[in-house]
Amino acid sequence: MGMNARLIVAGACLAGVLSGCTDEPLRSASSSAPPATVQSQPSDQIADLLARMTLERKVAQLIQPQINSVTPEEMREYRWGSYLNGGNGGPYGDEFAPASEWLRLADAMWDASTAPLPGDEPAIPTIWGTDAVHGHTNVIGATIFPHNIALGATGDADLVREIGAATAVEIEVTGIDWNFSPTVAVARDDRWGRTYESYSEDPKTVARMGAALVEGLQGRKGAGDYLGQGRVIATAKHFFGDGGTEQGVDQGDVNGDIDALMAIHSVPYPYAIDAGVETIMASFNSINGRKMHGNKDLLTDVLRGEMGFDGLVVGDWNGHGQVKGCTVSDCAQSLMAGLDIYMVPDDAVGLHKTIIAQVTDGTIPMARIDEAVTRVLRLKQRAGLLGPDAVKPSARPNAGEYDKLGMASHRAVAREAVAKSQVLLKNEGVLPLKEGASILVAGVAADSIAQAAGGWTLTWQGGRELTNDYFPGATSIFAGIKEAAEASGGSAVLSEDGTFKSKPDVAIVVFGEEPYAEFAGDRKNLAFKDEEGLELLRNFDAAGIPAVAVFLSGRPMWVNRELNAADAFVASWLPGSEGAGVADVLFGESEATGKLTFSWPARCEGEPLNGPDGALFPLGFGRSLADESPLGALDEDCGFVGAGAAADWYSDGRLVAGISASADGTVLPNLRGEAGGIVARGIDKDRQEDARAITFTPGSTLTVSGPESDAAWRIVYSVDTKPEGNVTATAGGKSFDITHPMQVAEGKGWREMVLTSACVGANTTSLSISADAPFELKVSAILREEAPEGTQCSF
Repeated sequence: MGMNARLIVAGACLAGVLSGCTDEPLRSASSSAPPATVQSQPSDQIADLLARMTLERKVAQLIQPQINSVTPEEMREYRWGSYLNGGNGGPYGDEFAPASEWLRLADAMWDASTAPLPGDEPAIPTIWGTDAVHGHTNVIGATIFPHNIALGATGDADLVREIGAATAVEIEVTGIDWNFSPTVAVARDDRWGRTYESYSEDPKTVARMGAALVEGLQGRKGAGDYLGQGRVIATAKHFFGDGGTEQGVDQGDVNGDIDALMAIHSVPYPYAIDAGVETIMASFNSINGRKMHGNKDLLTDVLRGEMGFDGLVVGDWNGHGQVKGCTVSDCAQSLMAGLDIYMVPDDAVGLHKTIIAQVTDGTIPMARIDEAVTRVLRLKQRAGLLGPDAVKPSARPNAGEYDKLGMASHRAVAREAVAKSQVLLKNEGVLPLKEGASILVAGVAADSIAQAAGGWTLTWQGGRELTNDYFPGATSIFAGIKEAAEASGGSAVLSEDGTFKSKPDVAIVVFGEEPYAEFAGDRKNLAFKDEEGLELLRNFDAAGIPAVAVFLSGRPMWVNRELNAADAFVASWLPGSEGAGVADVLFGESEATGKLTFSWPARCEGEPLNGPDGALFPLGFGRSLADESPLGALDEDCGFVGAGAAADWYSDGRLVAGISASADGTVLPNLRGEAGGIVARGIDKDRQEDARAITFTPGSTLTVSGPESDAAWRIVYSVDTKPEGNVTATAGGKSFDITHPMQVAEGKGWREMVLTSACVGANTTSLSISADAPFELKVSAILREEAPEGTQCSF
C-alpha cells in the first residue's frame, strides 16, 4: 500500500485496536478532493520581496520569540517574522491585562516591524500567535468553551465549527492573527497530561472534529471570507504522535512499527490539510528515538511530499533544543529537517546570530532559507497582510470591539456545547431533577469557574486560586443550578462541606481534578485519589439523601467508589465558563446526549485502554435521562487508594529513623554533605530546605538503605539539566538505565518516578543511583509503597 493510501484509508487501522474502523476513505466536510501533491510556487510579489531582503531580515522571519522577552524596540531592530504569548504571558508583563492592552501591544509590534528600512529593503509586517485552545482564554472576559475531550463527546462537528468561528472573532478583538489550535492528537494513554486536548482515542473522530475547527477559525477554503473578517490562521498540532507516548509521558517516546503508528496518529492531518489548515506545529515527542523537530523523513518527506502540505511548519516551545546535538540557540538540524519557524521564546537574538553564521559557512544552504521565508511570506500574503490594504491590528474589523469578548451569542454556543457534552454514566431515577425540589450543592468545585475551565485558562496551568472575579460574565456550575432550581419553583443552596440545617430533597456533589496543563498533568495511574467528593457522597447516602455526582476531569478515571456511592453520575469533563449548560441536563431542559469518545476504565492501574476490553463503559456509551437501568455494585479494590499507606524513607528534608544515605561507603547524614563524588545540599521546594540537590561527578553512586521490602520505590524528583552521560538505578542486584527518562524530565519541574520489580530487583533493602558523567538530580521525597501486581516502572 502506498503511503498516501496508508494515511487516508481508515481500513489501515490495526485490526481490533480501533472501534468502528471501516475501509471508507477519510474525507473532510469541506471537500472530497485529495490533498495537493505539488509544492506551491512563490508569487511574483513574494519573489520580489525575497529578492530585496537581506540575509539578516530573512533569518528574522524564521524566528518567533515570546512577549515576555521581546519588546517593540527589539522588534524594530531585528524585525522578527512572528511572536507569541506563552500560557503565562501577557502584554507589558501583565498576564491579567485588559483586552485593550493586548491590542495596544499588537499595534506597537506592528508599527515596529513595518517602520521603513534603508534603501529598497521591504519592511515585512510581523504576526502574533496565541494558544486559544478552548476560546481566547488568555484574555479576561473571553468565552471559555469546553475543552476538546468534551467537544468530542458532543459528536457535533457543526457545533465545533461554530466554536472556531466565535473564537476567531474574539481573537480578532485583541488584534492577534494566528491561533495555535486545533490539537489533533489521538490520545491513546489517558495518563497523559494533555488527554483533555484530544477529541478522542479514535483517529476518525479526531480528524472530523479537528477539520471542523480549522474551518471555523479560517473559514472554508475557497469561500469569500477565508482568512477575512472574523477569521484567523489555524494550526494543526502536534505532528505527529503526541498522543502515543509510552506511559503517557508528555514529550516522551513513541515506539513501534511506523506504518502502525501512522495508521493511528497521522490520520487527522490529511483531514486538516484538506480543510485548508495554513500551519502545522511539530511535536515534542520522538518517533523510535528520533525527535520530531529533527525528523526530515516525517516533517518533509511525509508531511509535504506525501500528504501534500504546502503551508508553514512551526516549532513548539524550544522543541528544537531537544534534538540531539542542538541547543535552543543553535540547531541547524531542525531547519534542514523541515521546520520553517523556530519557536524560541527567550533566545531569539542568539539563534539569529547562529543561523546567519551557519548560512555564511555553508552549513545551511541559502536555498533552504529562501524556501522557509517564502512559506512565511505566503502565509502573510494569504492572510492579507502584504497587500496595499493591510492595516495595523487596531484598524481591522472586530478590533477594539470589546463587547464581542464573551458576547451573548458566543456564550450561547458554549452553553449548548456544555449541555451536549455531558455524559450520563449512572441514573437510578434521580434525574431529571424534580420541579420545586430543595437542592443542596456541595464540593469546593461547585462555585469555581476556574476548576470547571481547567488548564490553559488565563494562566498556563489554570488553577482554583483564580477566583470568579477573574471571569466576568461567566456562570459557575452552582450558579447555573441555582438559577434553574428557582425557575422550576425550587431552591438551591451552596454548602461546600455538605452540612445542612434543613434536610434537602437531593444533593449535587461537584468534584474532580484540579487544573493542570501539559506535563504537569501526567499521571502514573488513573485512580482518582482525592476523597472530598467520595466522602460527601457517602455522607449523603448515609443520611438518606439522593445524590448526583458531577465529575470534572480532563480524562476518564477510575471512580468506582464514587459511582457506587452516587445515585446518578455525570462525566462533565471541563465545561468552561457556561456552567448553566450542566444544569440544563440535570433539570431535563436538554436531553443527555453526550457519548464517550474515550474508553472508561474498570481498573485503576492506567494501562492504555482503547477499545471494549477492560472498559467499564465502552466508546460511545452514554445514557439518556430515561435510561435508569441499574449499574450494579462495582469493584472498589485498587492498590493506589485507601489502605497500604506509603512508608517514608526521606521527606521534609530528613531521612526517617532506620534509613541511611551513603556514597562510596561514607554516610551522608540526612542526605546532606559531600562524599565519594556526591555533593548533596539543601534546597527549598515547599518549605525551607525540604529537598536536596544531589550533584554526581563521573563514576559516583548514591545509595539509600533501610528495611527489606518488596514494595515499589516512589521518588519525587526534578531535573533542571539533562544528564551528559548514562544514569543507572540499581536495586536487588538488578540495574535499569534511566538516562532517557532523566533527559525527558529536563525542565519539567517536580515529577515522580516509580520503580517496581518490572525494572529493578524485588525484596530489596537499598536503591543506588549512579552517573558516569556530571549530573544533578533534585529529590524531595523517597517512599516505599505497595503497587498493584504488574505495575510498570514510570518516570
